[in-house]
Amino acid sequence: MKILSDILKKYKYDLVNGSEQTSISGIAFDSRKVEEGTLFVAIKGAENDGHKFINNAIKAGATAIICEDTSGIEAKNATVISVQNSRDALAWVAAAWYNYPSDTMKVIGITGTNGKTTTATMLYNVFRELGYPCGLFSTVKILINGQQMNATHTTPDPLAIQGTMAEMRDAGCEYCFMEVSSHAVDQDRVKYIDFAAGVFTNITQDHLDYHKTFKNYIEAKQKFFTHLSKDAIAIYNADDKNGSIMVQNTKAQCISYSLKKPSDHKAKILKKEMDGMMLHLEQTQMWTMLTGFFNAYNLMAVYSTAIQFYNDSQELLRVISKQKPVRGRFEHIISANGTHGIIDYAHTPDAVENVLSTVDEVRTGNEQLIVIIGAGGNRDKTKRPIMAQKACRYADTVIFTSDNPRNEDPEAIIQDMKTGIPIEFTGREFTIESREEAIKVAVGLAGAGDIIVIAGKGHETYQEVKGVRHHFDDREILMKHFK
Repeated sequence: MKILSDILKKYKYDLVNGSEQTSISGIAFDSRKVEEGTLFVAIKGAENDGHKFINNAIKAGATAIICEDTSGIEAKNATVISVQNSRDALAWVAAAWYNYPSDTMKVIGITGTNGKTTTATMLYNVFRELGYPCGLFSTVKILINGQQMNATHTTPDPLAIQGTMAEMRDAGCEYCFMEVSSHAVDQDRVKYIDFAAGVFTNITQDHLDYHKTFKNYIEAKQKFFTHLSKDAIAIYNADDKNGSIMVQNTKAQCISYSLKKPSDHKAKILKKEMDGMMLHLEQTQMWTMLTGFFNAYNLMAVYSTAIQFYNDSQELLRVISKQKPVRGRFEHIISANGTHGIIDYAHTPDAVENVLSTVDEVRTGNEQLIVIIGAGGNRDKTKRPIMAQKACRYADTVIFTSDNPRNEDPEAIIQDMKTGIPIEFTGREFTIESREEAIKVAVGLAGAGDIIVIAGKGHETYQEVKGVRHHFDDREILMKHFK
């Protein structure tokens, strides 16, 4: 139980009704979760406006309301607080409610179009192996010192973030590694978190269904670095053409990494194989079980971040060299007859090209490359034909199939993709709406040494059709048909 004035201390607001000394037993921004004594924060969302449910929240027992629009509220005995931005206020009260957990640990946020999960997960694993208690927020899972919680979003809502970080604090975590999505930044989900460092991996076309323009998408990512404090560190990919733009307005100390341009930390790829590569980094040759240019950048992001907090570079490189690929990120499986399967989360044009160009660089050219690809429904439609074009550029055969169609017609999504097929590739593609059937056909087409790339879902263990999630695991299905 807390007093409302205590969790709003130093925050700008107007008291419309009631008393700031009201006792609060919990916070909710979903009226269905309101109980007696709850502070209800009304959020204007993309689909629903919480302001419509204020009176429902009061009837359910809410003793205080934070909102932007106070008209039509049947306040009675409830305290009503008016603010300029409810999302911002939710982030503030969430941090205050859980007693500012980010103040007690080093929080490192990783943002970018691709590489967030691999970078965050490897940082978590590296620091755990170095002996530090750690927490992780990732697309795949949330971890607190090895204990797993299910992840529902790349970056959760402020209440979930602060509540989980409080658990991390109470478990003695010294570090917290967090994927930071552009949606989370734009919606103030990570505001009022004291970040010790921010990491930028790269930026390419994605989420235009939400941001509308690539410029808006860049600005959302940039906002994360602009909000870093002067005591923080901003670590960025100097080879990305927008890398320096990301940090141009930050107050934080800037550290760069690269494979090409001059930077604070630079590496060179010496050799690439299907199951790993040799890097030259910090005057040391290092073999890693990850492969490809995109993973070299991920490893550089990990090293360039870790060295800011752990200054034994040789020990750091030793631990980094032991890291395995993250589940569903260039995950390599070989069948009994020698067919290679690669499962990857690639769901943007750039990610598709990264995976397929890596395969192209390590293949002999005597084997078939079969690509299974789809695109998510109710998401950016403009990337669909570009993804198809990228797949056709590298593959011998492409099978267009269903990804997570959500509330769209799977066949319509596939037809959107197929408009990107180059004329010269016509006749080398299949359309198989059933994703399992597509995998089965690919395995049937492949022989010893051939390569099957299954793109789009990676770690996901479900397929969302007409708003319902059904169990589906690319790895599970591939293993089934490999046998």
